[in-house]
Amino acid sequence: MSQMKKLRILALDGGGIRGIIPATILVEIENRLRFHPQGNPEARLANYFDLIAGTSTGGILSALYLCPNDEMKPRFSAAEALGLYLDNGHKIFEKEFLQRVMKLHVVFDEMYPKAPLESLLESYFGSLMLSDLLKPCLITAYDIRNRRGHFFSSVDAKRKSIYDFKLKDVCRATSAAPTYFEPAKFTSEQGADYTLIDGGVFVNNPALAAYSEARSVDFSLVLGPHKPCEPSAKDMLLISIGTGSVKKPYKWHDIKDAGLISWLPIIIDVMMSGNSETVHYHLTKMYDTLKNSDKDDYIRLEPNLADATSDMDDVRPENLLNLHNAGLQFVAKNDAILDEIVEKLIANA
Repeated sequence: MSQMKKLRILALDGGGIRGIIPATILVEIENRLRFHPQGNPEARLANYFDLIAGTSTGGILSALYLCPNDEMKPRFSAAEALGLYLDNGHKIFEKEFLQRVMKLHVVFDEMYPKAPLESLLESYFGSLMLSDLLKPCLITAYDIRNRRGHFFSSVDAKRKSIYDFKLKDVCRATSAAPTYFEPAKFTSEQGADYTLIDGGVFVNNPALAAYSEARSVDFSLVLGPHKPCEPSAKDMLLISIGTGSVKKPYKWHDIKDAGLISWLPIIIDVMMSGNSETVHYHLTKMYDTLKNSDKDDYIRLEPNLADATSDMDDVRPENLLNLHNAGLQFVAKNDAILDEIVEKLIANA
């Protein structure tokens, strides 16, 4: 009888163009998997994670890592996923001419047109469905019509067609950040209408949602008998990656008389970082109750922004470079923890 292996879970925060940072770190992890003595020269992240969860930009990355080619193998390398941001970020967050001229436009309308983002998602995912993803995946959004969180689960999509959606629509929904893009509106294959916005409004850090999803899946049926059928925390290796620490202070004298327009970006900032911190708190407490080395199997990577800005839509060439450099600096300063992650991923293959 084969030895039971832990579930390997990857959870990716939201953060707009700051997704360059975790994408850069994951390029390094994939490269180390490829060149490890017990690794695979053709390794892709999809080969070494059993479940990937993401919110907003993390949701798009999740879909890219698990996207299949015609041979049902991973279509994109981690480097190619990073390329979506470095090569196309300026297209996603590009204002039309009139928007640049009319600064008050953002008071009455979203900041960016949806067409460039939708065109990019179409070029990467085409007609692929959520159910086509190579491994279990969880991507978050928020249903503003029915006022509830919406969790796109590829496991549910494979089980019942009513839960299946076009992958490009899933990614459009999870990245529909309020004030940045208009809500995503689309119809399911069964004819049901949905109006969804960015999952970051309620679960910017999807690591706890990923844990809950894993608890509900019989991985012995999905991935094989070497994986647990009723997993709990002790059965999970959970890697959670942020999009850059944002600790901008807001001083009383600066905001005491702030109105709606001034408060809006502050609320979005605090909401996203506050959720990530809360999820990290809960998971740290959960894993601290475990015995022996199991308590070390929750790993949160929270890179610094370094010289990059915290803006989710700053696609100036110098900021794209700064975001990439922030990821590279994190890699250089955290060599040991990345090696530990790679060893754990291979040991539980």
